[in-house]
Amino acid sequence: MSEPSRAVGAAPEAGSGGTNGDRGTAGARSGLLARIALGMGALGAGLTIVFTVLLFAVVGLRHRTNEARQSQEVIATANGLQTLLIDFETGLRGFVIWNQEKYLAPWRTAREHYPTEMAKLIQLTANEPRQHAGAREIKREIDSYLITYSVPLVTFLKRNPGLARPVAAAETGSGSVQKIRQRFARFLADEERLSAERDTRARTTAHNALVVGLIALGGALLFLIGVAVYFERTIARPVRLVAQAARRVALGDLSGRLPTEGPGEIGVLERSFNTMADSLRRSRDDLEERNRRLVESERLKTELVSNVSHELRTPLASVLGFSDLMLKRDVDPEERRRYLEVIRSESGRLATLLNDLLDLQRQELGVIELRVEDFDLNELLQVQMTLYSAQSEVHELAFEPVPEPLFVRGDPDRLAQVVGNLLSNAIKYSPDGGRVEVTTALIRGDAWVWVRDSGLGIPRDQQEQLFTKFFRGEAARTRGIGGTGLGLVLARQIVEAHQGEIGFESDEGRGSTFWIRIPAVKAGTTSAAGDGAEVSHGM
Repeated sequence: MSEPSRAVGAAPEAGSGGTNGDRGTAGARSGLLARIALGMGALGAGLTIVFTVLLFAVVGLRHRTNEARQSQEVIATANGLQTLLIDFETGLRGFVIWNQEKYLAPWRTAREHYPTEMAKLIQLTANEPRQHAGAREIKREIDSYLITYSVPLVTFLKRNPGLARPVAAAETGSGSVQKIRQRFARFLADEERLSAERDTRARTTAHNALVVGLIALGGALLFLIGVAVYFERTIARPVRLVAQAARRVALGDLSGRLPTEGPGEIGVLERSFNTMADSLRRSRDDLEERNRRLVESERLKTELVSNVSHELRTPLASVLGFSDLMLKRDVDPEERRRYLEVIRSESGRLATLLNDLLDLQRQELGVIELRVEDFDLNELLQVQMTLYSAQSEVHELAFEPVPEPLFVRGDPDRLAQVVGNLLSNAIKYSPDGGRVEVTTALIRGDAWVWVRDSGLGIPRDQQEQLFTKFFRGEAARTRGIGGTGLGLVLARQIVEAHQGEIGFESDEGRGSTFWIRIPAVKAGTTSAAGDGAEVSHGM
C-alpha cells in the first residue's frame, strides 16, 4: 500500500507551481461559473418557451369559447326577436278582433323592445357576413311589416273602430308574418350549424390546449430535471467521484475509473487519476495472474495425482487379486486362462496410463516421436473396432468405411491410440448403451474419420475446455466415469503432428461426433523418410 499512497500523494504536484497553478484554478472556477450561467440561462429560456406556449394555448381557447358563446347569444337574441314578432301578431290580432286597447299591450311592449334587440342581433353577427346579411334582411322585413301594415292598421282602427271585423276577416298581414318566420327559421338553422361548428372547434381547442398544457408542463418538469442532472453531472458529480475514488484507492481498490468530463482542473485531475490507477491495476493484475496460475497448477497436480491413483488402483487390484487366486488355489486351465487374460488386460491399462504420462512429459518438453509408415487407415479402424466391441454388451459398434483402401502416412500405433481414446470415450460417456458409429471418407485428398455416439453429450459451457490438460467434465465427476483428462489432449497433439486436425460437434443429451482429418497418400508411394523411420515433431 506504500506505492499507491506515494502515487496518490504525487498527483497534486502536477498542478503546483505559482502562476500556472493560479491560472489552472481560475480556469476551473471559470469553467464552473460558465456551466452555472449556462444552466440558469437554459432554464430561463425553457420556462419562457413553456409559458409562451401555454399563453398561446389559453388565448386560442378563449377565442374559441367566445365564438361558441357568441353563437348561443345570437340564437337567443333571434329567438327573442321571433317572440317579439309573435307579440306583434297576437297583440294586433286581439286588438282587431275585440277592438279594445288592453289587447294591444303585447304589441306596444314588442314595439318598445324591438329596436334594441334587432340592433343587438345585427351587432352580434357583424363577424359573420352571411348571418349579418340574414339579420339585416330580417330587420328589413320586420320594419316593412311594421311600417306598411301593423302601425298604419292600429292607427286606422283607432279612428274607425267599426271597420275592425272586416279587417280581421281579411287577415292581410298574415302572409308577411309567415314569410318573416321562414326567414327566422333559415337564419336559426344556419346559426345552429355555425354554433355546432364553433362548439366543435371550441372542444377541439380545449382538448388541444389541455394536451399542450400537459406537454408543456411535462416538458418543463423534464427540463428542470435535465438542468438538475446537468448541474449534478458537470459540477457536483465530478468532485464527488474524485473524492470517492481517492478513498477507494487508499483502501486498496484500484478498479474504479473517473469520467474525464470535468471542467478545467477537475478534468486534468481525473485524467491523471485514471492514468495512475491504470498503472497500479496492471501491476496488481499481473501479480494476481501469476498467483492464479500457481494455484491452478497446484490444483491440476493434485487432481492428476488423484486421478492417476484411482486409475492405478483398479487395474492393480485386479492384477493382485487374480494372481493371488492362482497362487492360493488350484484352478483348471480354462479358468487360469481367463484369469491371465484379465491380468493381461489390466496390465495393458497400466501400460496405457504410463504411456500417457510419458507422452505428457514429452508434450511438456515440446517434442513427440512418430514411427512413420504408410498404412490403410480402414484396417487400423477395423482392428480397434474389434478390440473395443468386447468392452460393453450394451453398445453396438458399427463401422462404415469408404469402399477403397484409405492410405495415410504416419505412426499407426499413435493413431490407434487416438482412435482408441475416441472409442473409449464414446462407450464411457454413453452409460445407457446405444450405437457407436465410425465412418470414413476421402475428401479432396484428406482422410476423414467420424466417431458418433448417442450418449450424454457435452454441455456448451464446457466445450472450450475439452482439449485442456486434466479437464474432465461434470458428467465424469458426477457419474464416476474414470479417466485422467489427458486422452484428448494427447490425441490433438498426435493428430496435429500428422499435419491433421481433430474437432467435435455435440449437443448436451444428444451425443457427440468427433472427427479427424489427416492427409491421405496414394497406394504404392514411399515415405520420404522410409517405412519405420522415427521422426520427432516439435509441439
